[in-house]
Amino acid sequence: MNGAMLLAEGGGMSPIILILYVAVFGGILYFMMYRPSKKEREAKEAMMAALEVGDTVKTTAGFYGTVINMDEDVVVVEFGNNKNCRIPMDKAAIIEIEKPADAEASE
Repeated sequence: MNGAMLLAEGGGMSPIILILYVAVFGGILYFMMYRPSKKEREAKEAMMAALEVGDTVKTTAGFYGTVINMDEDVVVVEFGNNKNCRIPMDKAAIIEIEKPADAEASE
């Protein structure tokens, strides 16, 4: 032995060090990629669970409207002041919800 503990007989890296590198990089990937997306997904699911008829919503297109009817995956949103524009859309198109009580409190 040459005194180098990290090198194996063939001059390569020890399997223990290789496993350690894989574990460290796996941990980094978990905390930088998977965990934040999981939190974001859970927040979106909680927001959709709190959605009710009468809530003001913002869609992915940037339009603001009021929910007037809901099914499991589809909501009917009313846009504009004249109350003639009612569009059914997928719940996934909603990115922001404002409850009527929140709107009154902010004014």
